[in-house]
Amino acid sequence: MGGVRYKVAEAARLAGVSASTLRLWETQGLVVPERSPTGHRQYTEGDLARLKRISWFRVERGLNPAAIREALEAEGVGDDDAPAAGESGIDNQVGRKLRSLRHAAGRTLEQVAGEVGIAASVLSTLERTSQGVSVAVLHNIAEYFGSTVSSLSGEEEADARAVVRAGEWRSWPKTTPGVTVQLLADGRNQMDCHRFVLEPGASSEGAYRHDGEEFVYVLSGRVEFILDSDQFYDLSVGDSLYFESKRRHAWTNRHDGETVLLWINTPPTF
Repeated sequence: MGGVRYKVAEAARLAGVSASTLRLWETQGLVVPERSPTGHRQYTEGDLARLKRISWFRVERGLNPAAIREALEAEGVGDDDAPAAGESGIDNQVGRKLRSLRHAAGRTLEQVAGEVGIAASVLSTLERTSQGVSVAVLHNIAEYFGSTVSSLSGEEEADARAVVRAGEWRSWPKTTPGVTVQLLADGRNQMDCHRFVLEPGASSEGAYRHDGEEFVYVLSGRVEFILDSDQFYDLSVGDSLYFESKRRHAWTNRHDGETVLLWINTPPTF
């Protein structure tokens, strides 16, 4: 991770506010700092620029948190020019696309978050970093905007390759902790062909549904699928599951190591 990082006290001093104020602004979704491996807040140069603008809007303009957030987005301070959490423009494309869709719809963070059923701070973090939400939440947000997770992740924009060699898979941006999605077929196709790699305990964190049909084959590990909230399927290596995507489905890695799945959706509605 490149660039200078500042601890809370240092960032507060440079921004001319107290450390408690920084923590308050974080709970309000105005700024979301990185976290060190030990869990301590770390502020980037982009965050500092954002903090100074927050302070100016608060003191000079008397804006409330919601108005400050919208003003910052309009300016792009500490946002488009300095992606948070060390994300590159490519890795942050999910957040950028979501923000663009929201602006085009003329909706505020609070409006979208309220209708999707999440906190505005969670949506703000997702737009700034492309991180921090479950697969189920990401799907619901994509559906809200009439899009799909695959489309938001840039899958349809990839140059099509007739052959994808082992280990040369392109990956989605790392939106969900513990879940890596790799492309087994590039481009705009009639099937979404994915290799899901689930870390121990990784799950969808909720059920979701969409049009189409799905096929899942367990390459390694063990996964539990729940369909329609009351049908449980414990799948091990070599097992497969086929179901209509309109059925509410959720899943969890039940293995104490990685679980790897071959996962196909058709048509590409996920």
